[in-house]
Amino acid sequence: MIDEPPARAPAPDVRAVGPAGPAGSDADGWSASEIAALAIIATAGFMVSVILSMLVPVLPLIATDTGSSATSTEWLLTSALLAAAVAVPIAGRLGDLFGKRLMLMVSAGFLVAGSLICALSHSLVPLVIGRSVTGLSVAAVPLGISLITLTLPPRRAMLGVALVSAMLGIGGALALPLAGFIGEHADYHLLFWICVAGGIVSLVGTWFFITEPAQRAPGRFDLPGAILLALGLVCLLLPLSEAAVWGWGSPRTIGLLAVAAGLLVVFVLIERRVSSPLVDIAVNAKPALLRTNIASVCVGFALFASFIGTAAYVQAPPASGYGFGASIVVGGLCLLPSGAGMLALSPVSAMMTRRFGPKITLCTGALVVAAGFVIRIALTGQLWEIVLGTTVAGAGTGIAYAAMPALIALGAPSAELAAANGLNTLSRASGSSLASAVGGTILASSVVVVGGVAMPSLTAYRLLFILCAVAAVLGAGIALLVPYPPGFTPLRNAQAAEPDWHPSSADETPV
Repeated sequence: MIDEPPARAPAPDVRAVGPAGPAGSDADGWSASEIAALAIIATAGFMVSVILSMLVPVLPLIATDTGSSATSTEWLLTSALLAAAVAVPIAGRLGDLFGKRLMLMVSAGFLVAGSLICALSHSLVPLVIGRSVTGLSVAAVPLGISLITLTLPPRRAMLGVALVSAMLGIGGALALPLAGFIGEHADYHLLFWICVAGGIVSLVGTWFFITEPAQRAPGRFDLPGAILLALGLVCLLLPLSEAAVWGWGSPRTIGLLAVAAGLLVVFVLIERRVSSPLVDIAVNAKPALLRTNIASVCVGFALFASFIGTAAYVQAPPASGYGFGASIVVGGLCLLPSGAGMLALSPVSAMMTRRFGPKITLCTGALVVAAGFVIRIALTGQLWEIVLGTTVAGAGTGIAYAAMPALIALGAPSAELAAANGLNTLSRASGSSLASAVGGTILASSVVVVGGVAMPSLTAYRLLFILCAVAAVLGAGIALLVPYPPGFTPLRNAQAAEPDWHPSSADETPV
């Protein structure tokens, strides 16, 4: 139903509500309930990051087991990506309306159900269905971050968000060597059973250990807007995922991108007029959120290119001019220090945000990412040099990712926090999808033939890394342009007992 939007009432301030008492207090030490809640949310984030990348090393095994082609098994990755893109903004809005804790449990339920379907399947169609259901669980990331922001005292919330962001990185980095090891020494279905166990822990833990403020956003769920957005995102991300196979000039690629553009334009026009929009266009178009999300696209681009440019890179034979003939397990292990760096630097990121403000932290992280890719461009002779460059880029990504929710919290009304975090997560994923499409095209454009097998040349990889460095620098520049809300001064807040970075009320949103 389309009508004129009513005057928006200020959302109630929920900063004083939470399981740890008033958010303005910061007693020494963490309470047991806070540690348990943070551990559960971090586990959910870890499992979500694992499911998105764990099948990459075992796709050939799945193709053999199911009697499918390599192109068909790629749908195990694509289906999860598409489902995640659709679920994240929708679950964020549902979380604002009906409770973030409830939707976090629903997301964990999708993880259990989807992984169980895959664990019991030996043919491609049910595996793709299971992966699609599993992809819906990615919404747990913005929901969990929103819960941390709303329920922990600000100082500890910063550290909690940084820790969850780090778990996203270390989960993705650990998934590749773990999957490679299991693929070599056990049945790949064990990966799905691990995800079932992780999902059950997240589901049960959320029920017992996580509470949230009773405040809910006003309005109702915009079902027509959700359908329109879902169609637009599928039409956008599907050709990006398949562009390397279909070709950028393919009628399917061009047609779907054109349809996506049309659907998303219509979505924006309609959402500006409905009384209870799925995405508040007016709020998210303001500089604070818009620029944060654009910077997130840039950093998301660089992160994904780091993954696709490391494992396959070191596994290539030395005759390629750059590879080291590493095994699948070693190729995955080369990414592990990157995830460990994210985890080690999570308290540093929180400290930087508290002391200098989140946009400086985001800028710094993006520049560190760029430095990592400069190392990848310049140093190619030794395996440790590859690991060094990847680790620096990963550490920078962890710093940057930890700052994004803080900027979202400063710019978004508290009643729309989960939806705003969902849109930010979607922005990162869109950057990664774009990196996959562009990176695949670049790596296929310049090849060398070794033993009758064509593989990307060193020039192609360097071009990809140059684009990543440029994207990261662009993200850093955009981060510096993100405005803070009136009255927010990082240096002043760092000296106070509690830096005020919790969600603003709607009438305090920066212009």
